[in-house]
Parts: sequence; structure tokens; C-alpha cells
Amino acid sequence: MDSVRSDAPGLALKILVAGGFGVGKTTLVGSVSEIRPLRTEEQLTAAGSAVDDLGGVEQKTTTTVAMDFGRITIRDGLSVYLFGTPGQDRFWFLWDELAQGALGAVVLADTRRLTDCFPAVDFFECRGIPFVVAVNRFAGTRDYRPVEVSRALDLDADTPVLLCDARERSSGKDVLVNLVEHAGRVHAARLLADVGG
Repeated sequence: MDSVRSDAPGLALKILVAGGFGVGKTTLVGSVSEIRPLRTEEQLTAAGSAVDDLGGVEQKTTTTVAMDFGRITIRDGLSVYLFGTPGQDRFWFLWDELAQGALGAVVLADTRRLTDCFPAVDFFECRGIPFVVAVNRFAGTRDYRPVEVSRALDLDADTPVLLCDARERSSGKDVLVNLVEHAGRVHAARLLADVGG
């Protein structure tokens, strides 16, 4: 039997990838995207050295100044659009625009600079956008258990904390699957509360 091709429009989910400067957002978007990702990276300059803290990421030479964009197809008719946010404070004004219509977000964390992900956590909590925290494991850094990271960030008990390697496609896909499942649970619970209330 031949399969019937549907002419129905596909469903597209929007997911943000956020976190501090140099945490691996561009790398994560690029590793999972099935298209050549759009990147808005520029060279770091001496002028930015007064405002960009390179502690722990001294080898970094470029920075995202607007966003990263990638796409991954989950199945026929279902795509995920990934929007990587810029990490520095001076570009946070873009986050509100990027967050419009987002199903959820990945907050990428680096345990060497864990406090750098507090602004992203606060941003999504304040706007009620479901998120997961994905700890990007860098070579030579101490390993922490997810429960330790959750406690350090003072997360709600139901906020997933995952370990990942942003360079590996399968690891990035696992993070996205966990986020979609978590966001689905959060949105379903809100819908039930609205109907019941």
C-alpha cells in the first residue's frame, strides 16, 4: 500500500537556547541543526574587553551579537526551530523578541561560571516559559550531579537538570527531547488548571 502524503501544513515548535557568555549555545545549535545554521558571530575586540568577562573562557575569540538559528525535523510535519540567544548583558534586550511564541528553552550552564546562567533562569521563570538546565561538560572541569546543580541554582523541584556535551548531536537531541516533554507536561498542567479553575 502506498503512503498518502498529507498536504496539511506542518507544525513548528520554537525553542530558545540561552545561557551565559561562552557556554556553548552556538555550538549546541550548530551540532543539532540539519541545515547550515545562521550565525551572527563577530570577533571579540579590545573595546569589549572592559565589559566581556573572559574568565574561564580565555580562548574564546568570537561572540554572538544577535542570535543563532537552526532547524531540526523530529518527524514528517514536525520541525523544531532553534534560536540561540546572545550571552552578554548588553544584548539582553533581544531576548524578549526572541522569546515570543517559544514552547520552552534550554538554559545551558557551565559549572565553572554557574552564576552566569542566573539571568536566563530568572528570565524564563518570570515569563512562565518552561525550561530545562543542560550542564555543558567541558574537559578538565569537575563533574557535579544534577541535584547539586539544581540546588545551587535554587530551581523548582520539577525543573529538569541534564548533563550534556554541546558538541555531540545525540547529546543535544536528548536535551531537546527532554525539553519538549517537560514543556508538554507544564502546558498540559496549566490547561487543566485553567479548565478546572
